[in-house]
Amino acid sequence: MSSVSALNSLLGSSSSSNGIDISSILQALTGSTSSGLDVTTAVDAAVTAASAPETAWNTQLTSTENQVSTLQQIQTDVQNLDNDVQQLNSITGPLASNTVTSSNSSIVSATAASGTALGTHVVTVNSLATTATWTSGEFASSSTDLPAGSFTITTGSGATQTITTDGTESLTDVANQINGDNLGVTASVITDANGARLAIVANSSGSASNFTIGGSPSFGFTQPVTGTNASLTVDGVPISSASNTVSGALPGVTLNLLGASTGTPVTLNVQADTSSASTAINQFVTDYNKVMSDINAQFDDTSSGQGPLAQDSNIINLQNAVEQSLDFVANGSSINLSSLGISINNDGSLSVNSSTLQNTLQNNFAGVQTFFQGSALNGFANNMDQQLTNFLAPGSGAFVVDLQSMNSEETTLKQDITNFQSTVIAPLQTSLQAQFSKAETELQELPLELKQINQEFNPNSSNGG
Repeated sequence: MSSVSALNSLLGSSSSSNGIDISSILQALTGSTSSGLDVTTAVDAAVTAASAPETAWNTQLTSTENQVSTLQQIQTDVQNLDNDVQQLNSITGPLASNTVTSSNSSIVSATAASGTALGTHVVTVNSLATTATWTSGEFASSSTDLPAGSFTITTGSGATQTITTDGTESLTDVANQINGDNLGVTASVITDANGARLAIVANSSGSASNFTIGGSPSFGFTQPVTGTNASLTVDGVPISSASNTVSGALPGVTLNLLGASTGTPVTLNVQADTSSASTAINQFVTDYNKVMSDINAQFDDTSSGQGPLAQDSNIINLQNAVEQSLDFVANGSSINLSSLGISINNDGSLSVNSSTLQNTLQNNFAGVQTFFQGSALNGFANNMDQQLTNFLAPGSGAFVVDLQSMNSEETTLKQDITNFQSTVIAPLQTSLQAQFSKAETELQELPLELKQINQEFNPNSSNGG
């Protein structure tokens, strides 16, 4: 009697148990003449056979996870592209950025806010604004006791504060007291080869911040610098400024006064920032190409096969939307993609001719603005932004809805796998482990039983008869 037949007899079936073909599994594991059984391998084989539904679910789960990660990457790349066109459409963005060149930047430099009117201005700096400063007489060191006495600090507003010493305070002590009184001045101790002095400096420049010090002559205060306003003319208009940073003299322009004019006025030229515009346009092309690369990867017919989203209609819709956006023509603009040096390649990507772009920006910047922004922010950039928003809008965008559906499917598959493991596979594994273990024990006892039977029917066989 073979071990397989004996085992089938012990299990009470030669065909199946829990839907598993036990006879086939045992025949493969034990062979036709073996008297032993590998329980672990037998159980694993049976469980594997019963796990077909879970295998299918895992395959589907992997596919869904790949779709989610791919769509999330495309969503990120489309968002980057949308950020680019929003910047090109912004009235404070790179197409509104200005630069200011100065004929003598050692006298005057300047910056201009976005949207500032372009033009040329003439500035003459008569004198810079100064900051009021007082210094005391010299003492041996910062810790030297000062003579008993007092002095007053009178601010530009007329407020007066009296500082009193009793002969035990040092320069450091007096500086700390002044700074603690919040008088609009800052006191510090200056030490050099001649000794230590108390320096008191106004917190801001200009005549309004000038202050005076009076009182005991034993402190020896002098004023090396008086607080005065800057004096300049801008396009022939006289200007007085408490600061050397002048705002308001030219709308949108901030002047930085660095020195007095030497007889020749300084010319400032407010012009469009073509460098920022060029950078923004090139960034748009780079991010557009990344989106097209993402789309093309889904329909690649090489040996690598199609991408996870080849059957997703939203990818086709996205491809159509971005390609159609390139055909937009802004009313009133003589500029188009071609005149910007942007060409469309066979794979749908874009290329930029840098020299053509730079030439157009320098010679027709207003036309470039009109192309991207239109007459009322209804140009090329706004049109593409609206197309992309259909995919990106929170709650209703095509990508958002698509991802919600995929995530829901992913959650369901994971739950199905977990439930199948706990309600089917785990109980089956426990049951088979017990059955096969019992069968193994029976098989191990079978040779002895056969010997005993043989002795009963052939009592002389043990004696060699």
